[in-house]
Amino acid sequence: MFQGFKDFVMRGNVVELAVAVVIGGAFGAIVTAFVDYIVNPLIGAFVPTGDLAAWTITIPGIVTDAELGIGGIISAAINFLAIALVVYLALVLPMNKMAERRAAKLPPEVAAATPEELLVEIRDLLAAQNNSAR
Repeated sequence: MFQGFKDFVMRGNVVELAVAVVIGGAFGAIVTAFVDYIVNPLIGAFVPTGDLAAWTITIPGIVTDAELGIGGIISAAINFLAIALVVYLALVLPMNKMAERRAAKLPPEVAAATPEELLVEIRDLLAAQNNSAR
């Protein structure tokens, strides 16, 4: 039982995923600080309160007024978009370019083949190899 768990944990995918989560969390903190201390104050200059996160909209009520924290929602949306943009520019775009370069180096018949076609070709080559060895 413990050997199976050890094998599972020591597999490359699990360790890489753990590293990615830790680095992603630290990187998210950097982007959040950038948004909180640079972007939000710049936008806050244009809202009535002077602070985007503290910006609220008051809705009059019968007993008490309700205050909606619209600034906090906008701040969270900006934070999300900033993190998504940085992840796209730093990870997704370079990986796509690298995959395109790799595909350009492959022969046209291999680059255009589907995974199923490649598996069928491998199967046929292995069968031919087994038949010639007999």
